Amino acid sequence: MIPARKLKKTLIPVISLYLVLLLSSCGNNERPEPATANSLPSESTQLHKLTLMLDWYPNAVHSFLYAAVQNGYFAEEGLDVEIKMPADSNDALKLVAANQIDLAFSYQPQVLMARAENIPVKSIAAIVRHPLNHLMVPADSGISSPKDLAGKNIGYSSIPLYEAMVRTMIKSDGGDPQASNLIDVGFDLIPAISTGQVDGIMGGFINHEQLILEKEGHPVTSMNPTDYGVPDYYELVLVASEQGLQNSEAYFTKFMKAITKGQQFVQEHPEQALAQLLEHEDATSPLDKTIEQTSLQILLPLMDAGEEPFGYQDPASWEKVHQWLSENGLLSSEIKTEDAFINLK
Repeated sequence: MIPARKLKKTLIPVISLYLVLLLSSCGNNERPEPATANSLPSESTQLHKLTLMLDWYPNAVHSFLYAAVQNGYFAEEGLDVEIKMPADSNDALKLVAANQIDLAFSYQPQVLMARAENIPVKSIAAIVRHPLNHLMVPADSGISSPKDLAGKNIGYSSIPLYEAMVRTMIKSDGGDPQASNLIDVGFDLIPAISTGQVDGIMGGFINHEQLILEKEGHPVTSMNPTDYGVPDYYELVLVASEQGLQNSEAYFTKFMKAITKGQQFVQEHPEQALAQLLEHEDATSPLDKTIEQTSLQILLPLMDAGEEPFGYQDPASWEKVHQWLSENGLLSSEIKTEDAFINLK
């Protein structure tokens, strides 16, 4: 995403995914503390290896993972977790479906669309519980709501899902969704809006693109899609394959216990957690500490499940997203919503 999001949520190329499949050989309420020598498994204990692929390079949203690594929460559960970065935006979901990796981050709508293509993936946790992707316009544009974009150019990043979101927002606001011109700007969301090429963008995140634009002197007004007819979807979810769940559900449950401790640590010690994250920044995508600090402040309330345990998934949320995707022609076949997710015990 610097200067624009390099790894994007995209519809899954089905043919390439099937090739991967064919080629494949196949809630704790106590305050978490860093593990001590007495709490860690002994050297003779065999840790179970799990592989996890991120949705993008390490950033503030992943802080709970690195807290779980550095504070020993994974080891306490008998796990050795290897965290990987995807080389391509589609890698994570493809590889977990092919059982090449154990777990991956993806997005609630993509899980449903994947299942409509008979791709056997299932969400096991909601990580970010609300949209980060907002419709953004320059702060001085005079545009106050989606209907004001009639006759305007809106940039988006190659994704039909984003087109549907824009049209839903405009229609819900009482405007004509056909009166706006949607322009595919690929990954160049930031330059497209900062140079005036477009009057608004869809695909920018409030915890990243918006912060970068503000820092570069291009403040924007963001419009939450849930205020304009788009269901309140889970922006980030944790995904496993159906076969992986059959083989490793007990280990995935242990994984959830560890990251729940990690998230609680982040909530209680955000500065320390951010310092741990910065130790793991990728050399090709260095982090801006100030932006990540603000990002974490934005993210924490959006990751909070309230009285439910961290990661809990509401069946009603999945049903609403399923219905909206279906109404907008984004599902290639009919699916059962309840098959797309599971709350581990």
